[in-house]
Amino acid sequence: MAKDSDPKVVRKVVTSALIGATIEWYDFFLYGVVAGIVFSKLYFPGEDPLISALLAYTTFAVGFVTRPLGGIIFGHFGDKVGRKSMLVITLMIMGVSTFLIGLTPTFDQIGIAAPILLLLLRIAQGIGLGGEWGGAVLMAYEYAPKNKRGFYASLPQIGLAIGLFLASGVVALLSWLCTDEQFMAWGWRIAFLISGVMVLVGMYIRMHVQETPEFAAVKERNAETAIPFLDMMRRYPGNVLKGMGARYIDGVFFNIFGVFSISYLNDTVKISRTDALIGVMMAAVVMCFTIPFFGRVSDRFGRPRIFMWGSIVTAISAFPAFWIMTHAGSSPLLIWASVVIPLGVLYAAIYGPEAALFCDLFDAKVRYTGISFVYQFSGIFASGITPIIATSLIKVGGGSPWLVCFYVLFAGLVSALCARSIGNSPQVHEQIQEETASGSRPSRKLSNA
Repeated sequence: MAKDSDPKVVRKVVTSALIGATIEWYDFFLYGVVAGIVFSKLYFPGEDPLISALLAYTTFAVGFVTRPLGGIIFGHFGDKVGRKSMLVITLMIMGVSTFLIGLTPTFDQIGIAAPILLLLLRIAQGIGLGGEWGGAVLMAYEYAPKNKRGFYASLPQIGLAIGLFLASGVVALLSWLCTDEQFMAWGWRIAFLISGVMVLVGMYIRMHVQETPEFAAVKERNAETAIPFLDMMRRYPGNVLKGMGARYIDGVFFNIFGVFSISYLNDTVKISRTDALIGVMMAAVVMCFTIPFFGRVSDRFGRPRIFMWGSIVTAISAFPAFWIMTHAGSSPLLIWASVVIPLGVLYAAIYGPEAALFCDLFDAKVRYTGISFVYQFSGIFASGITPIIATSLIKVGGGSPWLVCFYVLFAGLVSALCARSIGNSPQVHEQIQEETASGSRPSRKLSNA
């Protein structure tokens, strides 16, 4: 094994990427978890609870709108200066923003300034995460042996599951320890203030990793491109569109089950907030094991193929899942199963191979910019507005979830077609040939979608 693929070095880099990603996702998802149950009441009060919820989810969506900006900014400097330094900056931005949300006065205290401050801090969160995701997965992908890139790039992806677990778990614990009055008055703030301590730990770890071998080689040759974004659009326009299309089901499905389902179960099905959060927490724990499993499987059978079939199966699962939610009565076990199986198991077939799949689309000179733009820009439509769309579809359907399920199915079919097209991309074919030569896959034919 080459020096650059020393297992000890790779483990250190992956651990750094995972811990940083966990903190970033905790910060980002914490906002989504409390948007419908806290912010809608304290920062967007009104006579119609549905309108208040929609306003709260709109600020949630703003974080996704600003993520592409963060992706372009930090992708640019990540492809010119280096991956490591950008990851330190993005972690600081996310941590400070989240900490300050925990200190923001409510509408009753400072009036219209409250939602404005909340919006500005959400924008900062989006910019920070926009640069974080691409850098974290790149550190793992570019350090890993070529025949194990799917597996190693999936490990920082576990940060999403751990971050979601922590965000849901902390809120659930505070909901259990506090009365409703205490939780709404100050309990929810503790979850945001915890971020300050977590960031200090993450910063210390990230300061002790080195630049990736692939980018170091680019720097040594003075081969950096002048404007990575323009170079990416000139050389890889098709791959950009295919990647954004493949990302569709990821954003839609995760936000339906990880964000929207909490308020749906609480407001429509009349399940307690704590029970709804426990279901999401359990799914997050399961994902910690299923994400790397599907990452490893993608090294064996091809990332486009696994992603394509994962998109189809995951999308279909929304129908039985919501049927169970609406017919489970007071059974928390059935409610939890309706969240854990689709989100904890099936969704991982998408999210596990996704990071390496997107990295395969671009070369090292524009890879940070490429994967960040693909993931973050598509997130505006795939993730950011999904809770708003789902809430609106529930209203149009008179409380019935089936319009939401058909929306999920549409997203799954779009992503499956794009993943199949990625399997025929020249850039991906080149990656497949390199990995086959390294002993990753039994044949090129088996790798294609």
